Amino acid sequence: MLRKIKLNGLFKEPGQSSRLLDSVFKSKGLSINQLSNNSSSPSTAIFMLNMGGPKDSKEVEPFLTRLFLDRDIMTLPMQDKLGPWIAKRRAPKVAEKYNQIGGGSPIKDWTDKQGSLMTQILDKISPETGPHKHYIGFRYTAPLTEDTIMQMENDGVKRIVAFSQYPQYSCSTSGSSLNAIAKYFAGKTPSIKWSFIDRWPLNSGLIEAFRDLTNKELQKFPESVRDDVVILFSAHALPMSAVNRGDPYPTEVGATVIKVMEALNWSHPYRLVWQSKVGPAAWLSPQTDEAMEGFVKRGRKNFLIVPISFVNEHIETLHELDIEYAHELGEKLKVENIRRAPAPNDHPAFIKGMADLVKSHLISGQTCSRQLLLRCPLCTNPACSQTKSWIGSLS
Repeated sequence: MLRKIKLNGLFKEPGQSSRLLDSVFKSKGLSINQLSNNSSSPSTAIFMLNMGGPKDSKEVEPFLTRLFLDRDIMTLPMQDKLGPWIAKRRAPKVAEKYNQIGGGSPIKDWTDKQGSLMTQILDKISPETGPHKHYIGFRYTAPLTEDTIMQMENDGVKRIVAFSQYPQYSCSTSGSSLNAIAKYFAGKTPSIKWSFIDRWPLNSGLIEAFRDLTNKELQKFPESVRDDVVILFSAHALPMSAVNRGDPYPTEVGATVIKVMEALNWSHPYRLVWQSKVGPAAWLSPQTDEAMEGFVKRGRKNFLIVPISFVNEHIETLHELDIEYAHELGEKLKVENIRRAPAPNDHPAFIKGMADLVKSHLISGQTCSRQLLLRCPLCTNPACSQTKSWIGSLS
């Protein structure tokens, strides 16, 4: 019998996610609108890059269309036609999932809050590069990367730090955002100084946040089974075709997991598992649901899921992990106890870690990490080559 399921942030009504976030912000003397306006005349822009998510059901199909047209994340035959067709077919089902978590994705609200809190710290610890202001650049929904670049140029910022919100680098995520920036500047030279934080899998604030959130969630298990809990670090999967080209993502996710377990003093057995597979092709495995099924067959019935590749809540945590796996699959498998640790969200150590990372980057004078300019050994994407050449020319 399933004795306890912990669903972090499971919203029952359309719009409840935004209302809940707004109430949380107000309790701390903030508002979502205030979070978006750090400074009217910033010196340094912190450009927070991510995939984004539809704010309501009307945005689902346009979001999916942009996603399925992005050749950095997937390649399809006749992609210009097949991509929009797939998006249209999938949109109703995906929209229903968003309705089940509140009507839309909370990713923009969370990113706004994270950015505001981070830049408040930056203004204190790095006044010489301030004032700082965060901007958001999403790939598949507003505010789109290209539109935000124009906004920063119009705002007259002196420097832009493009800060990937994917701690572990992949050509299909961080790489896609960087390709979009390079494409925007094709044939012209930026008038503003650019630099890039392209990966940060071992960031001390990231590790401490996951350590603390994991440990606190472990303490909520009944004492009689606490030592038997298996920790499942769940990360977004990647097609094996990308992995076999040399994408560094699996290695960097694994590095984050090792550091978190080290911080936990290796207190529990664990595995790195993968979620969100799409289509019939081979992806990284075992998938999170497959791992749960396999462990249950071997007598394990107490699990803690940790969303190790996600920095805030969105559909992959709120629906896939909370509803599809923790609730529905947990009941089917007769799991005894299953909980899900929150994403870092606004954890103080995480926010401080991001601010410290940006400050160190600004002090370093580096344009990007040395890793970024190295192409995957079997890379076949010409856009990747063009982007790395462009970024290298900024050094």
